[in-house]
Amino acid sequence: MTSPQRLPETSRLRATQWPMVSGLTLLWMLLWGTPTPANIVTGVVVALFVVLVFPLPPIEKQARAHPLGILRFTARFALDMVVSSWRINRYILGPGRPRCAVLGVRMRCPGDLMMTATAVAVTAVPGSTVLEVDRRAGILYLHVLGAEREADRRRARQDALRLEARVVAAFGTRADNDAIRAAGDVEEVFGRWG
Repeated sequence: MTSPQRLPETSRLRATQWPMVSGLTLLWMLLWGTPTPANIVTGVVVALFVVLVFPLPPIEKQARAHPLGILRFTARFALDMVVSSWRINRYILGPGRPRCAVLGVRMRCPGDLMMTATAVAVTAVPGSTVLEVDRRAGILYLHVLGAEREADRRRARQDALRLEARVVAAFGTRADNDAIRAAGDVEEVFGRWG
């Protein structure tokens, strides 16, 4: 039995780490604010240093970019931001104090990358924050503003599951998309895990 051939270090860097180098270089330029030639060269040097000194496992098999899914995610995310901001303004300007709730929402794709992306997206939408992530059970615990009634809590859970489905449609693997389809409609998932 032969052992699998390992790629030379330079080939592995070329094959898996160049997206990371590009992303770190872009981050470097954003931090400095202007894309001057010196900033670009310095960004590439710093990115290469970070990638070579602190290598990360490749994430190429954990995520795939789906342009149409990214477009849908971006458009719907912008709409979610507007709607959530309107709700928060209504809670703040309305009579009384809005009640909050802590909800557990079981994710259908409990992989680290999809859970992290979903948690970041949920937290970025005004009115909800991820308090804790239970990796083993695949549960996000959310703090939700304005969850007085059961209908509000149900809506918050459904919003989180719909956001997960959009994240998976934008960046998920085939297995992640299959898990979303196998779980069925958000109503069915909520009824089964809620």
